[in-house]
Amino acid sequence: MTTSATLTMTPDGIGPVPLSYSDRGTGHAYLLLHGGAGPQSVTPFADLLAEAQPARVIAPVHPGFAGTARPAGLDSPSGLARLYAALLDELGLTDVTVIGNSVGGWIAAEMALTGSARIDGVVLVDAVGIEVPGHPVADFFSLTMDQVFQRSFHNPEPFRIDPATLPPAAQAIAAGNRAAISVYAGATMADQALAGRLGTLEIPTLVLWGDSDGIVDVDYGRAYAAAIPMARFQLLGETGHSPQLETPDQVVHAIWDSADTDFAVFAR
Repeated sequence: MTTSATLTMTPDGIGPVPLSYSDRGTGHAYLLLHGGAGPQSVTPFADLLAEAQPARVIAPVHPGFAGTARPAGLDSPSGLARLYAALLDELGLTDVTVIGNSVGGWIAAEMALTGSARIDGVVLVDAVGIEVPGHPVADFFSLTMDQVFQRSFHNPEPFRIDPATLPPAAQAIAAGNRAAISVYAGATMADQALAGRLGTLEIPTLVLWGDSDGIVDVDYGRAYAAAIPMARFQLLGETGHSPQLETPDQVVHAIWDSADTDFAVFAR
């Protein structure tokens, strides 16, 4: 059963922030953070994860996405990280694994850096946020939507949409999503200081990467893992920038398989 709720949060003086989230399943707690593709890019995976383990999956909507409001003071992944750390406090969750895709992965990394005692593991899925010389994040804002789909998936055909065919309300939401991601991540979708800060982390981190990712390449992913002392890198085959959408079973099994290593925190 999936429930939806909205809480008004005021983390570290930001806000008030109306925060919408879905809550499904019971068991080990996961916080699932979407990327620039919006909350619908993680919804099917949230259902799969909740049913497969079993698990409790909390999936917030970044303020400004899906037609929600974004306060002016909430304008960075670190601000979102503080917001979601406060959400874990509000919900009283412990031993939480944070999973983030793309910009959601950047937010997950920032959450780990908050030092929240409620987080016991992080899964970064084709995350952005660091600078890697010679391996920049693709310039999303200069790409056509067709180019975005081509770069985002191993096989883009099942996912390709012509924005012009969407109803006006859906087009408005898509425009709002694009505006929100530009505020949170900036044009480069990177923070030059993040890789250095990640070197202070002491938390198990699983870095998953699609071998066909045309937004951030595999060497970028390896550099992300190398920046985190307790990280392990795993390549996923025949999948792109959003494996949780294109090949969700691979992501679930990668998390499960980590139970056979010193990353057993990810599977209960």
